Amino acid sequence: MNAAFKGISGEAAASAERLKITEIFLSLQGEARQAGWPTVFVRLTGCPLRCQYCDTAYAFHGGEWRTIDEVMVEVASHGVRHVCVTGGEPLSQKRCILLLQRLCDAGFEVSLETSGAIDIAEVDPRVSRVLDIKTPGSLEVHRNLWSNLPLLSTHDQVKFVICSRADYDWAKGILAEHGLTDICEVLFSPSYAEVSPRELADWIVADRLPVRFQMQLHKILWNDERGR
Repeated sequence: MNAAFKGISGEAAASAERLKITEIFLSLQGEARQAGWPTVFVRLTGCPLRCQYCDTAYAFHGGEWRTIDEVMVEVASHGVRHVCVTGGEPLSQKRCILLLQRLCDAGFEVSLETSGAIDIAEVDPRVSRVLDIKTPGSLEVHRNLWSNLPLLSTHDQVKFVICSRADYDWAKGILAEHGLTDICEVLFSPSYAEVSPRELADWIVADRLPVRFQMQLHKILWNDERGR
């Protein structure tokens, strides 16, 4: 991958751009279309939401200021092609847009995990956006920015974390209202310790719902160990 990496030095203006970073690490992608691929995760610090099931609350505060050039060098050092920019809510830092562009320009295959509460219009179209639509059970349903949905393409994915049968029925209604399964791949995940995987799978099968059931592979392999 290092041979394909272009522009580590960057321009002087880009070198001055900084982001607050919680962690950068190599693991397997645990969710969505790229599940199972060795992936470098760039976790940005900060999030304006407080979903009741959040498993990365440690990224709300703290972190370390890093230049985008420094982030690019560390990402390239891992020698894999897949990169996931996540949080927290990565788009809460405006310079995330530049980081995504730089990663794409360097030849990486880039995904973005975003809450769907912040406008995605400026995200580089080469990025696969994984948009998390907040259900009532998240306690942040009022933060959904519905104007994001018309911006989605087949390159993107939408995720629902299901906390109850009521959440499942609500999500089905959103699918129908916005025709989401005709726009992009839709993922349904059980909220850890609230809905059993078997229960959610049975609901999907019974309804012949055209969504992809998923579990978090990283939790199966490493539980909640940081940096994995």
